[in-house]
Amino acid sequence: MAIQDWTDRISSRISGIRGQGRSTSYRSADNSQRSGPGRWIVRIILVATLLCLVLAWFWSREPEVKTPDGATNVVPGVTTVTALITVVDTLLDKPGGYLSNDIMPPGLLLDNIPSWEYGVIIQVRDLAKALRESFARSQSQSTEDQDLALAEPRFNFDHESWVLPATEAEYREGRNYLEGYLQRLVDEDQYNAQFYTRADNLRYWLSTVEARLGSLSQRLGASVGQRRINIDLAGDSAAKQATPAPSETYRQTPWLELDDVFYEARGTTWALIHFLKAIEVDFADVLEKKNARISVQQIIRELEATQAPLKSPIILNGSGYGLLANHSLTMVSYISRANAAMIDLRELLSQG
Repeated sequence: MAIQDWTDRISSRISGIRGQGRSTSYRSADNSQRSGPGRWIVRIILVATLLCLVLAWFWSREPEVKTPDGATNVVPGVTTVTALITVVDTLLDKPGGYLSNDIMPPGLLLDNIPSWEYGVIIQVRDLAKALRESFARSQSQSTEDQDLALAEPRFNFDHESWVLPATEAEYREGRNYLEGYLQRLVDEDQYNAQFYTRADNLRYWLSTVEARLGSLSQRLGASVGQRRINIDLAGDSAAKQATPAPSETYRQTPWLELDDVFYEARGTTWALIHFLKAIEVDFADVLEKKNARISVQQIIRELEATQAPLKSPIILNGSGYGLLANHSLTMVSYISRANAAMIDLRELLSQG
């Protein structure tokens, strides 16, 4: 009986151990099955994040300046309109496309290139307005060009609209109207499209560019904070303003907006380089007569310096004489010199 009892006990113990082993193996299998989908989700998230980072880096590269055709025997206005179309095409078709109205990453997470795009579109709007109101009209009472009248409002559409309609669709329509104007401009059988290379027409556009560059200079210079005296009414003792203003103000660009203003200036000067190089071709005779070609070339030289590669991963905001660089002050030095040269050019064109 004793031997039989011990035999039964050993058998039951072995059976218990085997049962525990089976349950443990079942639990480990269940855990592996449960952890499998979680691991795949983590891997997918990591791959998607890496892909977004690569796309963000690729889309954040600024387009290079495209040199226009240097031929001088083309129809007046062709080079300028072609440059405008080229800038619009680059804005819409660069890597990543138009990013200012993106609602999904990585475009949603980028702010430097959208600021660059805004600087470009401001110059596109100004030149399209000059084409409609000045370059394509012989006098103030003359009829405006139909294609240009339809193109300009398209470029003034909200630059952040993503649907109904999308910004890209409006800008592309404006680009197509410019193409229609260009085709009529080079067609000798159609006399309803003109481009007048007069000094006063060029001065009209230059005055708008001066105001844009002057505003950018003030905003870039405010990166370190400045106290400024109010000179709004200087030079006219009888001048008045609608509401009172302090005699001295303090302005400083918020830290989170420094890179936005910087890249807006980069986009503005990038577009202006294209337009001024085209103006140099189309207005060659006017510039030669005024001995002003060298002035245009000097302005282009100053603006090209603003496109130098940025060797810092962030926009630094050191003080004027501090240890760290201040990229905004470096940018404003080139823009201010270009703006001063542009003022001189406009005054030179006004002389008989």
